[in-house]
Amino acid sequence: MKKLMSLMLILLFPSLLLVGCGGGNTKATTEKSGTEKTDKLVIYCPHPLTFINPLVSEFEKQSGIKVEVVAAGSGELLKRVESEKANPLGDIFWGGSLGTMKPKANLFENYTSVNEDKIQQAFKNTEGSLTRFTDIPSVIMVNTNLIGDIKMEGYEDLLNPKLKGKIAFSDPSKSSSSYEHLINMLYAMGKGDPEKGWDYVKALCANLDGKLLSGSSAVYKGVADGEYAVGCTFEEGGAKYVADGAPVKLVYMKEGVISKPDGVYVIKNAKNMINAKKFIDFITSKDAQTIIVQQLHRRSVRDDVEPPKGLIEKSKINIINDDEKVVVANQRQWLDKFKDIFTSVN
Repeated sequence: MKKLMSLMLILLFPSLLLVGCGGGNTKATTEKSGTEKTDKLVIYCPHPLTFINPLVSEFEKQSGIKVEVVAAGSGELLKRVESEKANPLGDIFWGGSLGTMKPKANLFENYTSVNEDKIQQAFKNTEGSLTRFTDIPSVIMVNTNLIGDIKMEGYEDLLNPKLKGKIAFSDPSKSSSSYEHLINMLYAMGKGDPEKGWDYVKALCANLDGKLLSGSSAVYKGVADGEYAVGCTFEEGGAKYVADGAPVKLVYMKEGVISKPDGVYVIKNAKNMINAKKFIDFITSKDAQTIIVQQLHRRSVRDDVEPPKGLIEKSKINIINDDEKVVVANQRQWLDKFKDIFTSVN
């Protein structure tokens, strides 16, 4: 009997050790696959807290999983993921445009959401590791108290000398929304040929008057707070201020607007892998996508969620497209060229 009890204790001991080492609120058990279950999730996210909080709260309520959010610019967070490859401290990278993230796809785990059959055809996860969760046009945000009689219909109007030093634009190497604007202006002002758009970029950089902001939020906050008359941002960044009655409006560039999906990605070898996949399934669910549209003023990627009220229909926007392969192949070169131009004119 003693031998039997001893054998039972030996068999149980590893499990007892596993629970004891979990710490805090972690409920550590092991699936047949060997993947550890926990009740926590670490998310790296460049979104504003006003966007993050409602969705994280709903996910925590539905799943019982405790979420820790690390908020910073997309460029800074990407560097963090790269530096942590050997020992990932984050589980999910939530945000970052495809133009920014595709060249870094090897940093993320292949996973297809359980909701993929409800995702619009244009937004399917064809790569395996790049889940789309919202559709975001680039826009110009205007402070209606400051713009006065200056015409603002598109990129060409940003070259008005009266706007020198009054344009909010963030460093495209640190902000994915700014990088999307760089792509947008290269194709729009180059009339489909990005190499012909650099003369415009040089003129715009001169009109920035040496001011380059550190992240996406600094742009829409700067315009809303009256620090800048106009800013190059993404639709949702300004849409909340419009909905709340702030003295701002959104301009969809007459020269052409590129509308790209924002993504959500499982970090490769994430410690909380099961929960990371649960978050992907949640954020693409009808419940979460309805919150995104009705409360957070973004466009859904699902085919069964109505477009947001108060935003212009996409059919009324002059939508243009880039060449994705060209964009991915030239990311580093274009960022370096922008830096060189900005430095040379300021």
